[in-house]
Amino acid sequence: MHGRGKTPVVAVTAGDFNGIGPEVVLKSINAAFVRKICRPLLVGPAGVFEYYSRRLRIPLHSVRIIESSGRVDAWIRPGEISARSGRAAYQALEAAVELVKQRKADAIVTAPVSKQALHRARVDFPGQTEIMQHLSGSRRVAMMLVSGTMRVGLATIHIPIGRVPRVLTKELLREKIDIVWNALAQDWRIRSPRIAVLALNPHASEGGDIGREDLDIVQPVIAQIRKRGRNIAGPFPADAFFGRYRKDDYDAIIAMYHDQGLIPLKMSSFGSGVNISVGMNIVRTSPDHGTAFDIAGKGVADPSSMIEAIALAAQVATNRVAINRGIVRKRKRV
Repeated sequence: MHGRGKTPVVAVTAGDFNGIGPEVVLKSINAAFVRKICRPLLVGPAGVFEYYSRRLRIPLHSVRIIESSGRVDAWIRPGEISARSGRAAYQALEAAVELVKQRKADAIVTAPVSKQALHRARVDFPGQTEIMQHLSGSRRVAMMLVSGTMRVGLATIHIPIGRVPRVLTKELLREKIDIVWNALAQDWRIRSPRIAVLALNPHASEGGDIGREDLDIVQPVIAQIRKRGRNIAGPFPADAFFGRYRKDDYDAIIAMYHDQGLIPLKMSSFGSGVNISVGMNIVRTSPDHGTAFDIAGKGVADPSSMIEAIALAAQVATNRVAINRGIVRKRKRV
C-alpha cells in the first residue's frame, strides 16, 4: 500500500478481452515512465495478457497478475462482441475494487469495455462509471474528462439527449458542481478552484426565447454557489465559450450533457484524454477511448491515453495521501 516515500500501487484491468484494452495495458506497463511513477498490478484473466503478449510480441515480465476469471483463452476472438468478454470485464472490475478495499492497491485504471458485451452478460449498467460507483459503494460521483488543456465535468452522462432537460434539476447540478469543486481541492490540491458552467441551450436560452432551463435552473444554482464564496462563472453559451477558451482560464468546466463537453475536449487532447470518476471513495481513471474492435489484435493501438490514465491515477492517489496528512500546496496543475 502507498506509504511515505513509496510509489502507489495501481491496479489496471484488462477491459474487454476482444478489444484493444489488453494491448494498450501491456504497452503502457512496459513504458519506463509508468514503472517510475507507480507499481502496476494487472487484473483480469491471466491467459488474456499471455495471449496478447505472444500475439503482439509485447513483453510480459516483472509484473504481478491478479486472476479474476479463470482461463478464457478459447473465447478470445479480437473484434467480436461476446457475453463472455463482457462477464470477464465485469469480474476484473470487481476484483480491482476488492484490492483497493483490502488496501492492496491505491488506485484503479479501467481499460475500455463494450457496453453491448456487458449487456449480453446481463450486467445492467450504462457504463463503467456507474459500475464503479456501485461496486465501491460511493454515494456521489461525477464523470470528468481531463486533457492537457482542460478538465470537463458532466452534469448528466450516459442518457439520451432527449432526457437531459427532464433529468437536469437544481439539486443535481448543485451536487455535480460541488463534487467537481471538492475534487479540484482534494485530488488536484488547488486552493481556490475556478469553475465555468456551460448553458444547456444555444445562446444561454436567449432570455427565455430558446427554453427556460438556463434561467430557471442553471443561473439560480450558480448564484447560490457564488454566495458561498466560490469562484464560479456562467452560464456560458458552449459554442462561444470553447471558441475563445484558453488553457488555464478555469480549473474545470461543467457541461450539461456528454457530447457538449467531450467533443471539444477530445478534439484538443490528441488521443491522450483521461476519464476520472471524481467524488468516488476510491481513485479510478480510464482512457478516453473505447474498445476499438476494428483494430483489436493488430498491434497498432496507441497507448497514450492509457499511459496518461495511469499517471493521473498515481498522482491523485499521492495527492489524497498528502491531503490526509495535512499537506496543502498552492495552485498547481496536473
